[in-house]
Amino acid sequence: MKITSIIKTVTILVVIAILGVSSFVVVDPTQEGIVTQFGKYVRTLPAGAHFVIPFVEHVQKVEVTTVQKEEFGFRTIQSSERSQYENDITHESEMLTGDLNIISIEWVVQYRITDAKAWLFNVAHDQKNKTIRDVSKAVMNSLVGDRTLFSIMGSERNTIALLATDMMNEQFDLFGLGITVLSVQLQNVVPPRQVQEAFEDVNIAIQDMNRLINEGQKVYNEAIPRARGEAMRLVQEAEGYASMRVNTAKGDVARFDSVYSEYIKSPQVTRQRLYLETMSDILTNTENITIIDKSLENLIPIKEFGSKLNPLN
Repeated sequence: MKITSIIKTVTILVVIAILGVSSFVVVDPTQEGIVTQFGKYVRTLPAGAHFVIPFVEHVQKVEVTTVQKEEFGFRTIQSSERSQYENDITHESEMLTGDLNIISIEWVVQYRITDAKAWLFNVAHDQKNKTIRDVSKAVMNSLVGDRTLFSIMGSERNTIALLATDMMNEQFDLFGLGITVLSVQLQNVVPPRQVQEAFEDVNIAIQDMNRLINEGQKVYNEAIPRARGEAMRLVQEAEGYASMRVNTAKGDVARFDSVYSEYIKSPQVTRQRLYLETMSDILTNTENITIIDKSLENLIPIKEFGSKLNPLN
């Protein structure tokens, strides 16, 4: 009897211990707990210790703060100071551009689970990663197919990453997947390996072309303003000269009109005055000129004897 009672007591204690352990669950700070009763959603548990009904309620813990990622076109085999990668997963990386060229793009999608309930119940467990990868590849193919090869490798690279993030979030919200894409990072964006050498030659030629265009633009920017300045200077000089000539002509006309009016009043006096003024202007800077009356006869050129009569000369 004593042994039987001991066994019963021990059994009861074990059952109580099991029930006690099963009644409490601890959710880590990085997780949320989803409580179900016979597979039906009941509530969501935040981080901390919680009581649940043993054998009736089941708790699934979901990482909601951890940033997860999916890699496309390559796989990380070992992540360390000397990381190792598996590249050339061409069925993921090779795409057709808008100008009908083939390009190889490797990219990484970083996401976080933001709705633990939707993550567990809206998509089948074995289809979650496949859905993320299929949507990501569809979005990237759409963006690449709308652009040219050189724009994807150059100015449009950051734009594609930003647009891909927004478009993926729209699709995941539509599917109710319960995740948010944080970023899309384009790694290697190169032409296929078979045409890389030819592409490099083309790229070098394009760089040379852009360099020559920039040099020509520099010369243009230096020459055109200088030529415009010279043209403006010449125009201003011509306008100044034209104004001077016009003003001079107007002055001459006014002077002629005044002289003419005086001439009408006394022609002989005006004629004599004009003659004297003209001769004064002509002879102002002239030396060794002797003026004689043209009607004078038997003139002795005494002036020529001056040097002979003067003993000092």
